[in-house]
Amino acid sequence: MEYFSLHKGPLNIPEIYTKWYEFSIKQNCGALITFCGIVRDDDKVEGLSFDIYEPLLISWFKNWQERLQKEPVYLLFAHSIGDVKVGESSYFAGVLSKQRKLGLKLISDFVEDFKANAPIWKYDLKHGERIYALDRSSKLLGAGILS
Repeated sequence: MEYFSLHKGPLNIPEIYTKWYEFSIKQNCGALITFCGIVRDDDKVEGLSFDIYEPLLISWFKNWQERLQKEPVYLLFAHSIGDVKVGESSYFAGVLSKQRKLGLKLISDFVEDFKANAPIWKYDLKHGERIYALDRSSKLLGAGILS
C-alpha cells in the first residue's frame, strides 16, 4: 500500500505526482493516468471538510488491488482529511499501466466506485460552520442495521 496516502488538509499535488511519476518510470509502464479533484465554490461554500473511516477505506482499496492482480497495473490514491478550501485539491487518483486504453478505462471505473462506495463523509464549510453534505451523500453498502 505504498501508493495509498491520507493527508491532513489539502493535497500537495506536484509533490505527490512527482513521487508517482518517479515510481512509474521504474516500472517500465507507458501510461500514468491521473484524476485530480479540486474543491469548487458550489452554493457559496468556503471549502469542504472530510472524515474518513480509515480501516474500511484501506479494505476498499485492497479489494481494488486484488481485483487487478492479473492486470499489469498499479493503483495510486491520495485523499485529504479535514478542511480543504475552494481551489485546493482533496482527491488524487492514478492508474499506472503498460498501455493507455486499460488505464483510461480503469481510472474512470476507480473514480466512480470511489464516489459511490468509499467511506468518506463530506461536509460543506460555510460561515465558519461544518455542515454535513447529506444531499451529496450515498448510503454505503452494509452500513448500519436498517435497509
